[in-house]
Amino acid sequence: MEIKRNSQIKTTYTKDLFGLMPDGEEVYSYELTNKNGMKLRVITYGATVTELKMPLKSGEIVDVVLGFDTLESYIQSFSLVSPPYMGATVGRYAGRIHNSTFSLNGKKILLNKNNNDNSLHGGITGFSQKIWTVKEVQSGKESVITLSYTSPAEEENYPGELTVELTYTLSEENELIIQYSAKTTEDTVVNLTHHSYFNLDGHLSSVTDQELIVNTRQMLETTSENIPTGRFLEIENTDFDFFTPKKCPSKIDNTFALDKKDEFAASLFNKNNNLKMTVYTDQPGVHIYVGGNCFNAVKGKENADYHSLSGICFETQNFPDAPNHEHFPSAVLKKGEKYSHNTIYKFQSF
Repeated sequence: MEIKRNSQIKTTYTKDLFGLMPDGEEVYSYELTNKNGMKLRVITYGATVTELKMPLKSGEIVDVVLGFDTLESYIQSFSLVSPPYMGATVGRYAGRIHNSTFSLNGKKILLNKNNNDNSLHGGITGFSQKIWTVKEVQSGKESVITLSYTSPAEEENYPGELTVELTYTLSEENELIIQYSAKTTEDTVVNLTHHSYFNLDGHLSSVTDQELIVNTRQMLETTSENIPTGRFLEIENTDFDFFTPKKCPSKIDNTFALDKKDEFAASLFNKNNNLKMTVYTDQPGVHIYVGGNCFNAVKGKENADYHSLSGICFETQNFPDAPNHEHFPSAVLKKGEKYSHNTIYKFQSF
């Protein structure tokens, strides 16, 4: 996926102190705006998207992602039985790794367990809870912020020091473009994703009547613990067939295999305000998630009581547990090579 960027951009943006970590480290928020009035707010804690505001044809503004008003709420959410990873950057490995183990170069790696016996979304303290460094911010026709995080070797027991760069871009076409790159000091595994809960009707509403399309007829078969078996399921004419528009399901936690190159991965449409979001990615899968069981434990933005249908996640990524399945796309990043991942969330107001 080639993404072209206008190099003639003014370097203006808004930066505010968002809060202090328990050890006193400062967390900042950055607000970027494109020429159409689309606004993105990112905090350095977890490289997390806290707001994404879309101007509608009616002149209204709608905030299409869930989030919290305070740093304390984001931190507190990770102590819940099932953390929501609200708007966060997930790594080193998105999804589950079975029994928290995999083999690499003939060596067995034992990761920290945080989901029964499995490792989920990078382990006990993944990238979602780290303070990222802002490398560059630009604002103009397109608005851009680049953040980085260096994960020490053996963090959560992953081999190699991994240096990650993440760029969020608001394009002139009202796209949120997310680009990841990473390099390592020794062979390791990497699978990064974005974990916003989207709601095109605003974060105080429900996604129940919004129409979902997933542009594939295949998904991964999983066990009762949501671990891939290695098999691909044909889903045409089943409850998981979203090839044609269907209302958002009340509960889903599944990875869909994307086999259509240069086509969209998924889309969401809200007939209440005629807003559409289309997801594009160069990754082999999109994990669709609705139905979190942790909501209401922490108040959302504007004192909202989030519920299980408050939002839907489109986690573009490699397959969960890929290091344990030779026929899955490889998640290995070798020393001297570069990890690359590009995803676009494109918004259209009709």
